Amino acid sequence: MPSFDIVSKVDFQEVDNAVNQAVKEISQRYDFKGTANEVTLDKESLSILAADDYKLQAIKDILIAKLVRRKVSPKCFNYGTEESASAGAVRVKASIVQGISKEKGKEIVKLIKETKLKVQAQIMDEQVRVTGKKIDDLQDVMQLLKGKDLDIELQFENMRS
Repeated sequence: MPSFDIVSKVDFQEVDNAVNQAVKEISQRYDFKGTANEVTLDKESLSILAADDYKLQAIKDILIAKLVRRKVSPKCFNYGTEESASAGAVRVKASIVQGISKEKGKEIVKLIKETKLKVQAQIMDEQVRVTGKKIDDLQDVMQLLKGKDLDIELQFENMRS
């Protein structure tokens, strides 16, 4: 029975490289000279400290550009609320989204069932497995999910026929 898995994985090495490139660019840019700006990456999260709101947005834009250049989706970061730090600075934490949550899994299964294709979708831990009798139906499901904006990056693995 043909099947494939829908997963959401992040290559932490590429994220680390993108953050390092962003830090290097921030340290060299003229508009950031003389201000306290900091980007730190932990195991599960990213912290950004910027001198003001404008610089925070600029840092986010630089980081997104570096991520896209390294083929990592910017959707892998879930930004929290901005909080003020000392001397008018702004701090924001972003968690790294890894795996498909139960809610997103249910949403994906619901989308697949609405297509009326002869496939079955089931949630397995942090992934969704789709099985069907025809590979064409499975490919139709892939195209459907690629066209939808689910706020997470999806990859398709383990295609078996």
